[in-house]
Order: sequence, then structure tokens, then C-alpha cells
Amino acid sequence: MQLKNDLLIRAAKGEPVERTPVWLMRQAGRILPEYRAVRESLSGFKELVETPEFAAEVTIQPVDILDVDAAIIFSDILVVPEAMGCTYEMVEKRGPWFPNTIRTEADLKKLRVADPHEHLHYVLDAIKVTKKALNGRVPLIGFAGAPWTIMAYMVEGSGSKTFSHARGMLYTNPTLAHQMLRMITDTTIAYLKAQVEAGANLIQIFDSWAGILTPAHYREFSLPYISEICNAIRDVPVTVFAKGAFFALEDFAKLNCETIGLDWNMEVAQSRAQVGPNKTLQGNMDPCLLYSSFDTIQKETIKMLKEFGPQRHIANLGHGVYPDTDPEKVKCFVQTVKEYGEFRS
Repeated sequence: MQLKNDLLIRAAKGEPVERTPVWLMRQAGRILPEYRAVRESLSGFKELVETPEFAAEVTIQPVDILDVDAAIIFSDILVVPEAMGCTYEMVEKRGPWFPNTIRTEADLKKLRVADPHEHLHYVLDAIKVTKKALNGRVPLIGFAGAPWTIMAYMVEGSGSKTFSHARGMLYTNPTLAHQMLRMITDTTIAYLKAQVEAGANLIQIFDSWAGILTPAHYREFSLPYISEICNAIRDVPVTVFAKGAFFALEDFAKLNCETIGLDWNMEVAQSRAQVGPNKTLQGNMDPCLLYSSFDTIQKETIKMLKEFGPQRHIANLGHGVYPDTDPEKVKCFVQTVKEYGEFRS
């Protein structure tokens, strides 16, 4: 299907664009009353994720309401461990919780390399439903968590400030860690390939807990597996977003991906110098900017755009939009990116 708005794809590939494309991580979610209305009609988060028609509806909402240049399929990175046999629960106001963790060889034997068509069909169906409903208006982004981030949840059992159990395993049983990462990587590659086959126009890999590792551990336990995923997904552009991994930007320059996501702690000029001219950069506004005045949002957004320059940039926040953000402030950010781009041209 021909895309009516292909700015995101062209920017990712380094092709000329008339203006900077813009979307937001976690744009489909709690900031929108329309999302909350759908969520409250269901039993909970997991029913929403696992029901293709509802997942498609909330995927498209930010395209209609916020006027962003891309949709990202409504799902969660934790569908991968669930598909592998490590189920999770989403506890209101607390986040994910795993009743059973993976900390021993016996635990690992209970896992499988998941078949996406059997164990993650609801995500693939949601992509198909969404693509049909979008009718080529904007690209659809598919995604998965990086293997280290997925492993961190499976070992820890929940979110954590330290992930001490997961990080500890890298010292006490690195062989088991690599075995688990191998299974997660194999599952993720098959899953992302299936997303592309279902219609995803671009893939993003989220390494949410990259920044808690030492540089040496990151290069051993995360980077090689991300590289393998990038090498396997070549039919559509791939973005790698590794929060806190400022120490690995030069390594990311060597990945077989098109775009590197920056968090708000990463300085633009320095990041560009480290990544080089041949990657697109995505980001990296501080999500807390959206708590400020409309004038401040406009000024800071234009400042950001000037720092990145008009090409090889996808405007985004440096992390997901926070749930108590005013949607009107998000619209201000989006429209400032669009209007500044038009002004420059």
C-alpha cells in the first residue's frame, strides 16, 4: 500500500524530507481520554493488548487526535516473555509483575522459543487490522524489547531501580544469562519478521534498561544480540533506542540499523559526532518540557530542531510521554515541529 505520508520512512533512510517527521513514544496511552474510555470498558491492560480490534483503535487515536506522522502498534515488550512461557500480570499503579522468575537452569528449561504465529498472533492480527484502518495515512511502527531488557524483567520479576538479581546473574552465572538471551533473541527475530510480514513499516528495538549495565557488560550481554536482530530485519528501517547507553553510541554507529534513538541526557552535537553522518537520530526532548507553558514548549522545540538540523532527524521525546501530560501540550510540541519545518522550507 502506498503511504500518503512517508516522511518517517524517508527520514530514517536518510532521504531528503520537506520537514522533520514527529511522533512520540507511548503516544497511544494514558494521556488521551479516548484511550482511557476504551481501557475502562475492558477488564484491564492485557485484554486491551490481546484484542486486535481494541489495540488497533487505540493505536490510531493519536494519529487522529495528536496529528503525529506515525502510528506505533499498541502492545507491550513483555508479550515476548509471556509467549516464551514466563507470564506476567500488569498491576495497576505498580507495573508488571512475574509470578515466576527465571533464575536457574531448571527455570530456563520451562521456557520455549516462541512461534509468533502461534503465541503472538494477536499482535500480528492487530497490525493487520490497524493497517487496513489507516489506509496508508501514515507508517505503522512495530517493536520489541531488546533481549537484555526482556531478560532483566524475567529474572527480576518486576520493575526495579537496580535490577540487582538480573545484573547479579551476569557475574554469578553468565552461561545461563547467555542461554536465556539466546532464546529471547531467537524469539524476537521471528516475532519482528512476522510483524513486518503483517504490515509494519518500521521496527523499533527498545533497550529500556541499557543504562544500568557497565559498558563492558553492555558490550557482552546486550549489544551482540541487538546487532543480530538488526542484521536479521532488513526489509524495513530499524531504530535502536537504548536509554542511558551514552557510552555505546560509537558502537551503535556500527549496527546494521538506520536510526539511533537518543534520550534527553544525550547531547545532540556530541551524539552526532560519535554516531557519524550515516545514521538518522531520533529524539530527544525531555518529556518534562511538556509540563511547561506553551511558549516554552515552542521555544525549546525550535531550539531542539536547530540542534539536530533539517535532515536525518525524527523528532520525538527522549522517553515515553508521561501519563499526566496535558494532550494540548503534546499537540503544541507536534505542531511546532510541523510549522517550523514548513517555515524553514
